[in-house]
Amino acid sequence: MANRKEKTFRFIIVGGGIAGVTCVEQLSSQIPSADVALITASPHIKTVTNYRQVSKTLEEFDVEEQPSSVLEEKFPNLTVIHSAVKSLHTRSHSLETTDGRVFGYEKLCICGGGRPKLLTQENPYVLGIRDTDSAQELQKRLSKAKRIVVVGNGGIALELVYEVEGCEVIWAVKDKAIGNTFFDAGAAQFLIPSLEADKPEKDAPCKRPRYTTEEPAPGGSHTFTADRNARRQGSSSTEAGSALGPDWHEGIVLQGSEQGTRRVSLEYQCEVEKIFTSEELLNSPPQTLGHENVGSWPVYIKLTNGKTFGCDFVVSATGVVPNTEPFLHGNNFALAEDGGLQVDDHMMTSEPDVYAAGDVCTACWEHSPMWQQMRLWTQARQMGWYAGRCMAAQVLSEPIELDFCFELFSHITKFFNYKVVLLGKFNGQGLGSDHELLVRCTKGLEYVKVVLSGGRMVGAVLIGETDLEETFENLILNEMDLTPYGEELLNPNIDIEDYFD
Repeated sequence: MANRKEKTFRFIIVGGGIAGVTCVEQLSSQIPSADVALITASPHIKTVTNYRQVSKTLEEFDVEEQPSSVLEEKFPNLTVIHSAVKSLHTRSHSLETTDGRVFGYEKLCICGGGRPKLLTQENPYVLGIRDTDSAQELQKRLSKAKRIVVVGNGGIALELVYEVEGCEVIWAVKDKAIGNTFFDAGAAQFLIPSLEADKPEKDAPCKRPRYTTEEPAPGGSHTFTADRNARRQGSSSTEAGSALGPDWHEGIVLQGSEQGTRRVSLEYQCEVEKIFTSEELLNSPPQTLGHENVGSWPVYIKLTNGKTFGCDFVVSATGVVPNTEPFLHGNNFALAEDGGLQVDDHMMTSEPDVYAAGDVCTACWEHSPMWQQMRLWTQARQMGWYAGRCMAAQVLSEPIELDFCFELFSHITKFFNYKVVLLGKFNGQGLGSDHELLVRCTKGLEYVKVVLSGGRMVGAVLIGETDLEETFENLILNEMDLTPYGEELLNPNIDIEDYFD
């Protein structure tokens, strides 16, 4: 095998997503003379644009798909190889692509991303959403659909449910509240009215209808209807499709076959028990069906709360698993419990000269008390950047410290047209019962939640234009004792920034 190497590169990066591309950019600018190869199966790469450092740890950026030639023009030392990886041989420092070519490397960084955790494999009626191609497939199938079932409770499910029009949506979530990865029940309750309200024109202030706050019983449902006769016109699908990230639905029209209403029914605290076709349904024991006749839908989904729904197709938005498949065979990688490649505080795996970054890896160093790994865009960028720094530092024999971005978890995104900022242990992760919450909520305007532990701020959720992110970030990083301020901390009449300048 070793003698078939077509070429040996100083650095090979696998994966054209945010982590891989950021790693390539970092390496190429640190060591402009080094031979770098990017191996990617897709003709398009994902690049970070409009990057803006908002505060010490918070950053905002857009993600764009671009042809890989853009990178090659920028870095003359870079070769882009369009193929998937078939196998990796860490002993001989080489890898083979699916088109049969073999490349050697001195240092390798695996940025293979994640793949959707599909509810079932090989079912034509189950669509997993992960990348731009699957989003376009969704758009195509939605245009003929009257009803879909969405399963999942992460960012993509939240966005999808909000954006779909002209199609009934049944949304199955395994938790007591929506958006459990990001929010507590209070924040979910703040956002829920957006599902019944008319969607604002782009960037217009939101109108909010009344809503009740009773919690649904376990296995209970909630239905929201918004009359959509005044649909917004003029969304065109010719804008460049961005990769899936916070704004993945921009520029694709998520429009079903029905005119008018948006209708979302929520089924809480349930998971999928079984998915079957109408033929299988007819030949199985009687099910508790809604109002429809058996056979009127191509696919049926039975939930663990005992309800069965017919629909045109099922969207599986249940998160991702690290995409380690082609790299494991014949090698000795240490894997984390979640299936990711274990990396240390220099982004190195357990195999010599092999690094990893982004969704494919799991951070196995001792984390700062205010940081946790979540498979998000911001972290893919940070890890790719830091992995590139570490690889360069090793080649140049320079010392390198764990980057500051791993001191404090921070993430900015948008849900239901609200700006959302998450800081630190924003959901009290890992704190057990040893924490208290302060909450300030102005219906339709803002939701502010602070997590305190031992009198110190350890996390926050900010929804709306609160302008508190920088102050709160400082309070968390400075570990200031806030006991003297008590409830006053969120008193809207006190300008908290002045306190802590």
